[in-house]
Amino acid sequence: MNINNLHSYKELVVWQKAMDLVVEVYKLTTCYPKEEKYGLVSETRKTSRSIPNNIAEGRRRRTRRDFCHFLTIAYGSGGELETQVETAKRLLFCDLSKFKKVDDLLLEVMRMLNSMNKKLSN
Repeated sequence: MNINNLHSYKELVVWQKAMDLVVEVYKLTTCYPKEEKYGLVSETRKTSRSIPNNIAEGRRRRTRRDFCHFLTIAYGSGGELETQVETAKRLLFCDLSKFKKVDDLLLEVMRMLNSMNKKLSN
């Protein structure tokens, strides 16, 4: 994968999917209890934003090594998000069917990040 052929991080499908994930997380967290506004709602939204933010920052750094580093950070944020979403499921903050879009997008983004990092590391 030649990252120098890209003009912008916005061309990366993984960044686009991560942005879709942010939107879905914001939609999902509207059904969380009001008392979680400054707790799990805020934390989950911030974590979801961290994924595309790190992809963008890594791409702007312009070196393969830096890009890999920031993809790893984005992947770690994905793990945090998985845990926060699982917490909300276990606490029954929403009907479980409402989590499907977030779960599906998060899985796709995590797979893409993992694959990109492997390819760039070679």
